[in-house]
Amino acid sequence: MLDQPKLDTSPKVSDEVRKTTCYMCACRCGINVHMKDGKVAYIEGNRDHPVNKGVLCAKGSAGIMQHNAPSRLRAPLKRVGPRGSGEFEEISWDEALEIATGWLEPLRQEAPEKLAFFTGRDQSQSFTSFWAQNFGTPNYAAHGGFCSVNMAAAGIYTMGGAFWEFGQPDWENTKLFMIFGVAEDHDSNPIKMGLGRVKERGAKVIGVNPIRSGYNAVADEWVGITPGTDGLFILALVHELLRAGKIDLRYLAEYTNAPVLVNCDASSPDHGLLMRDENGKLLVIDRVTGEPAAFDKKGVKPDLSASYEKDGVTHRPVMHLLAERYMGKEYAPEAVAERCGVSARRIRAIAAELARVAFEEEIVLEREWTDFRGQTHKTMVGRPVSFHAMRGISAHSNGFQTCRSLHLLQILLGSVEVPGGFRFKPPYPKPVSIHPTPHCKVTPGKPLDGPHLGFVRGPEDLALKEDGTPARIDKAFTWENPMSAHGMMHMVISNAHAGDPYKIDTLFMYMANMAWNSTMNTRGVIDMLTDTDEDGEYVIPHIIYSDAYSSEMVAYSDLILPDTTYLERHDCISLLDRPICEADAAADAIRWPVVEPDRDVKGFQTALVLLANKMKLPGFTNEDGSAKWADYADYIVNHERKPGIGPLAGWRKGEDGLTHGRGAPNEDQLKTYIENGGFFVNHIAKEHAYMKPWNMGYQEWAVGMGLYDSPQPYIFDLYAETMRKFQLAAEGHGERQPPEHLRERIKATLDPLPVWYPPFEDGHVDPVEYPVHALTQRPMAMYHSWGSQNAWLRQIHGRNPLYLPTKIWEANGFAEGDWARVTSAHGEITVPVAHMAALNENTVWTWNAIGKRKGAWALEKDAPEATKGFLLNHLIHELLPPKGDGLRWANSDPVTGQAAWFDLRVKIEKTAAPDEVHPTFAPIRSPVGTGPDELRWKVGK
Repeated sequence: MLDQPKLDTSPKVSDEVRKTTCYMCACRCGINVHMKDGKVAYIEGNRDHPVNKGVLCAKGSAGIMQHNAPSRLRAPLKRVGPRGSGEFEEISWDEALEIATGWLEPLRQEAPEKLAFFTGRDQSQSFTSFWAQNFGTPNYAAHGGFCSVNMAAAGIYTMGGAFWEFGQPDWENTKLFMIFGVAEDHDSNPIKMGLGRVKERGAKVIGVNPIRSGYNAVADEWVGITPGTDGLFILALVHELLRAGKIDLRYLAEYTNAPVLVNCDASSPDHGLLMRDENGKLLVIDRVTGEPAAFDKKGVKPDLSASYEKDGVTHRPVMHLLAERYMGKEYAPEAVAERCGVSARRIRAIAAELARVAFEEEIVLEREWTDFRGQTHKTMVGRPVSFHAMRGISAHSNGFQTCRSLHLLQILLGSVEVPGGFRFKPPYPKPVSIHPTPHCKVTPGKPLDGPHLGFVRGPEDLALKEDGTPARIDKAFTWENPMSAHGMMHMVISNAHAGDPYKIDTLFMYMANMAWNSTMNTRGVIDMLTDTDEDGEYVIPHIIYSDAYSSEMVAYSDLILPDTTYLERHDCISLLDRPICEADAAADAIRWPVVEPDRDVKGFQTALVLLANKMKLPGFTNEDGSAKWADYADYIVNHERKPGIGPLAGWRKGEDGLTHGRGAPNEDQLKTYIENGGFFVNHIAKEHAYMKPWNMGYQEWAVGMGLYDSPQPYIFDLYAETMRKFQLAAEGHGERQPPEHLRERIKATLDPLPVWYPPFEDGHVDPVEYPVHALTQRPMAMYHSWGSQNAWLRQIHGRNPLYLPTKIWEANGFAEGDWARVTSAHGEITVPVAHMAALNENTVWTWNAIGKRKGAWALEKDAPEATKGFLLNHLIHELLPPKGDGLRWANSDPVTGQAAWFDLRVKIEKTAAPDEVHPTFAPIRSPVGTGPDELRWKVGK
């Protein structure tokens, strides 16, 4: 027998496993961090975690490289050269906090609005908003205004929740799953797992997207729609369902405002408003009595057909208005086919498939439940058709109404909160009525008068000063974008630079790479950040920035507060914010320092606590002047938003021991979370897990969990009365009136029933000169700006070509290795191209955020990301091109203000290949220098 080498077939994997929450994307998966000698050895999924059940993607596994990235900032930095030079000196935290306090405290005492505090993807918005509110500035928001506010706001105004973190398909029961505009970077593990279960059961998946990549590539049927026409396509499906009578009339009557009466007298100042009784309750006609009754009255049977006349005014059900609109010939498949790029025959076939599955394959669960009218049901009836949508339909100037159209479609089918359909995740569903309205009243030295963000109910809630000018620097909640529930981060720098509506003193941002890929008009924003006035002073006097890495934005800041990596800090994934709930359970989670930083850095939230303590902000300070909390971990455990309700729902102190949801702070709470794998879960009883908005069992469970203070049953708003109130103002009614130049736009776009209109850029550029749609998608292996500086992930996406469809490829004679000049009304880029057949014939696209500025992220100056990677952002602007009316209109949705990234139109021509992509920017001098050629280290023996 030959001698065999001695192999250790069972090597010691790790000394210890520490369980926490991933931060490589928005999934918030559970991870097991394997440690050797106190260092991270590798990362795997946590099989006990409710989100990913052990599944982990490439991003999650690559977290070890994120933690060890050479681009990590090492200490607080003070700028010593001109902005953009990258010249900094390292300083202590004491000095950094003194500098920040020296800038901020005078503002707080004299003019709090001169601080603009905007945060990126921090996942702690309940805390950062609390900090800003106690500082007293009205100028706070997170990244949602340039990401997904259309989706979130449209869902909440229509049905009390939306896709993404708000809900999910009923993966175990759905039989037809239809996705719209879904990229691969968000919620990817749950979606991949769900798609696997759906396809394993033989259910059909239909993908609607101009680009067939990722989830659309595994769909059974792909609809390569023309960008910006999803709403028109959806309403054509609605037209066909109405024409065929394939809608759920019982569901519409009982659970929506379809039977609610509407004032139909065009001469009335209340025209279009909903009818109410003396208690403010919405009125329907009861089929039993034939008389008006409150919609939620015990035993009432709402009538979808009966009209009612009072004081000479005819009131008709919403259902009448809905049917009249969408059965109109303008929504017929033949009328929309050419514009959508989808044949009339195919539209009809998809509508027929939706109807067949919804009504011929219904699901009936033997689960008894009681609704809010007191009626007990023996079963739950489900329409097994489910939908999911993301930024692809949201980031258009018609995105809000498109998202509402999709919610209309699924509600007409009766497929929301039923077996097989779309299901809400706690703390949703929530009616609009229990959300806050926005607040903007500034009092020097005092907190703001209420939450910055919220959901307006009408013109009375707009954030306007007494003279009618915007109260916020981003012009959120104004006549230009009245329902901007997430603020408008993409407009902050350009408005501050212009001094419109006023000048600011300090721009304070966190993880928002506004000097590169997180901004529209990249070159212009760089110029704004470095521009000086006639006295040679910067137009924006002070910029404080926090990030974990040496991003492009660092060079344009005056003071850097270095953040930790996600493995080195406390985070709270809270029910007050964006939790990790599933449809069957409430859940939240933490991150905790599984390793201590080896650099002089602090978690951003802790840095905010320290700043608050130095300034003695009201909500952070006890009556005796002492600090309430020493750091963010202390805040997580001991802060109470209201009595008994804190950031974490698990293991609170009750009268008889530990409890969940409501309870007093527990000093051992974080320890208990860590022992439980970093998360908490409380499952909903099966008989309460569906029909949540109307199921009194769920409503009472939600009260016990602290999601509501009292039961909050409600009906879905197919007709959004809030929007009608803005239309009425534009028609000349009410005390608050819009400016003349906005009246027609408000009347056209703030329609209470979902409507489609062409993307605004189509009306500002010549479609003959710019015939091609241009889009970006975030790749599955990237999140935020991160990924292309991760030593593992950049091997997947180190460069990004512009993908061209066959029609454009052949018309221009392109071949492999060619380059193209791409021109918009705003700018020009020269980039490598590649052929892609599975692409809408008039659309080009590329991966977003691959391109990096030379010198940033510790990359070599000739790194492929800096020479062959590029951004489409250079072709986009925060304002639309002039159209001869003397105005510059925002490149945003007119309802919410969401950035219309995906309205871009371009022209393309073949060009000689340069050495690198254009435009080029001078290299940034990075405070961390350049990383090594190879990353090598040994963990353990």
